[in-house]
Amino acid sequence: MAKTSPKLSWCKVRLGNDLNWWVTETSDKVNWDMDGLSVIDPRQAAHMLETLDGLREYGLDDAIVEKAFIPFSIDKRISKNEIRISRSQDSVLEADDQQLFLLADNIDDERSPYAEFLDHITALQIKMLNDTFDFEKDIAIEDLEEEIRQNYTNDYMEGKAIHIFHEVMDILEYVPDGYSLEDDDDEEHKDQEDTYDDIEDVQEEEDMEEDETMHWDDDDREDDDYTMHDDDFGDFDDDDR
Repeated sequence: MAKTSPKLSWCKVRLGNDLNWWVTETSDKVNWDMDGLSVIDPRQAAHMLETLDGLREYGLDDAIVEKAFIPFSIDKRISKNEIRISRSQDSVLEADDQQLFLLADNIDDERSPYAEFLDHITALQIKMLNDTFDFEKDIAIEDLEEEIRQNYTNDYMEGKAIHIFHEVMDILEYVPDGYSLEDDDDEEHKDQEDTYDDIEDVQEEEDMEEDETMHWDDDDREDDDYTMHDDDFGDFDDDDR
């Protein structure tokens, strides 16, 4: 329902202390609960899609990936750490090229397209691991799910929301203790993550006053990309985000 519903036409999202984007408001206030609702940003989407490519030989279904997320593009800046994003007709699979934010289509909870996507990649990850490593006994889906649940226990107990990027990547990067799939590309990603130079510029609201910390002036760049620096996030005081 959520994928085709015209009610969800825009979201307001805010950059938290954890450098993840969290939804603060949507155009559909009836069907969408803001508590812990998060979106995947373009840089995270690029990494997720690149990692998903490794599961293609094990049966990755692009249609399941496409249905799992609702794509949005940047509309305008609201404040220093908050922007408005609007529904996009672009493909989820082109999120990196189109600079899309991805909202999980999980409005129907366990029966949602996002839940189907998580089940799909979990099964493929287990298939890939059993094919890659010579385990004494093949690992099962339940092994992965149990370990991830244990890792989230403290967050659940403290009422902390799990960002959907981490929820997806915890599955795609899962390996049993004593094994590793890491390579140089992972280290390169870690060095590059949490920078936002490649996200395109957004329209500024007329009542906003610039200061030296915002770095939004188009005159400072040769292209339309906007720049957000880590030291700009220090005064964001939402402890849970």
